[in-house]
Amino acid sequence: MTTSELRQLRTLRNYIAGEFRDAADGRTTEVVDPVTGEAYATAPLSGQADVDAAMEAAAAAFPAWRDLTPGERQKYILKIADMFEERAEELIAVESENCGKPIGLTRTEEIPMMIDQIRFFAGAARMLEGRAAAEYMDGMTSIIRREPIGVCAQVAPWNYPMMMAVWKFAPALAAGNTVVIKPSDTTPASTVLIAEIIGAILPKGVFNVICGDRETGRMMVEHKIPAMASITGSVRAGMQVAESASKDLKRVHLELGGKAPVVVFDDTDIAKAVEEITIAGYFNAGQDCTAATRVLVQEGIHDEFVAALAKAAAETKTGKPDDEDVLYGPLNNANQLKQVSGFIERLPAHAKVEAGGHRVGDKGYFYAPTVVSGLKQDDEIIQNEVFGPVITVQSFTDEAQAIEYANGVDYALASSVWTKDHGRAMRLSKALDFGCVWINTHIPLVAEMPHGGFKKSGYGKDLSAYGFEDYTRVKHVMTSLGG
Repeated sequence: MTTSELRQLRTLRNYIAGEFRDAADGRTTEVVDPVTGEAYATAPLSGQADVDAAMEAAAAAFPAWRDLTPGERQKYILKIADMFEERAEELIAVESENCGKPIGLTRTEEIPMMIDQIRFFAGAARMLEGRAAAEYMDGMTSIIRREPIGVCAQVAPWNYPMMMAVWKFAPALAAGNTVVIKPSDTTPASTVLIAEIIGAILPKGVFNVICGDRETGRMMVEHKIPAMASITGSVRAGMQVAESASKDLKRVHLELGGKAPVVVFDDTDIAKAVEEITIAGYFNAGQDCTAATRVLVQEGIHDEFVAALAKAAAETKTGKPDDEDVLYGPLNNANQLKQVSGFIERLPAHAKVEAGGHRVGDKGYFYAPTVVSGLKQDDEIIQNEVFGPVITVQSFTDEAQAIEYANGVDYALASSVWTKDHGRAMRLSKALDFGCVWINTHIPLVAEMPHGGFKKSGYGKDLSAYGFEDYTRVKHVMTSLGG
């Protein structure tokens, strides 16, 4: 008998129309703790009947939620933020088990940001406005109305299950939409807890959670009721969603992969850059679309920089959630461990593993902080997203080559430039074809600024007023002054 069979598995349920439910046909899937590789819970494997029920509940709740004043919606959303704050330790514990995240870093780096983001969108609820009324034709006044879209089908990823759920439901609810959200099948626990918290606050049907796999997500996107589909996930998943949504012209919001270039010039403070890039590259086990994992270093400091980066990697710890000295925990699942390992196993002969490059331990999905140098622009590990604790290093000669290498991938989400030359920083920020450019830092996010990319990193923005507007539609109203 295995450990998972001996262990009492927790039962997770869907949350539909204000109540927790099993899947209509009783199907479940096991949820695995990435620290141990053993199952700790079961979750519904939702089918068409569950998707129908959730969408119908959201549609029934939409008119009343839409018709609340922005101030009334704001009060509800502020209560959600207050309850997240009150139940923070529960959220931390569940997310840590969900993902294997370090408890201390989840407490300091995720919970405060999530609460702040919910409160930001609570304020945005009261800014649902169009442009000022004016007369563009004699005897006629034009008015712009911003309105909610309707029911939103949302699919969240497994790398930041709680935070990405917030990025989706907070702007959607603030704008007056109702929501059906599906967490990843590997990380449903924290989203189910969020349903419990929100369920005690919002009217029934406004917020619904269904658990399931890719097939469940496909049913959501193809369902007739939602007016919008939003997904954070892989490029392949985003393309499938866009194709499915095109069949009935649903609006689509896609936040997909990334391959962030970190462009380091020879006037950079090497020690400072290495320290910050190490954190930004390995935080959350590198499972972040904006992670600082593709470093481009000017040739004059290349060898010194690689040596310092390899030393920092060797000193970086991965381990269990309750270990206060670790920067990151395990990879999320067995498939992800296999993917990251595969990139290293397939490295070309000219590549050199400067640090790491191996699994840690024989239990769970831990992988060592890794640095790989000697790479060429067309190498697989440069062109494709690893999504693990692996930092690659390339050398460049001048600004032109740095820009060529940086932009020479299919992704375009985030980037950073490291230099003391202000003019150079401004030139690079213009030339880099990415949705975000950090200068002498990498990875900070604030609720007031947009997050989203170009090219195969998707379209639409999270956070900020731009993210809020993505969940609205624009209506022109013209009235005759003649009565």
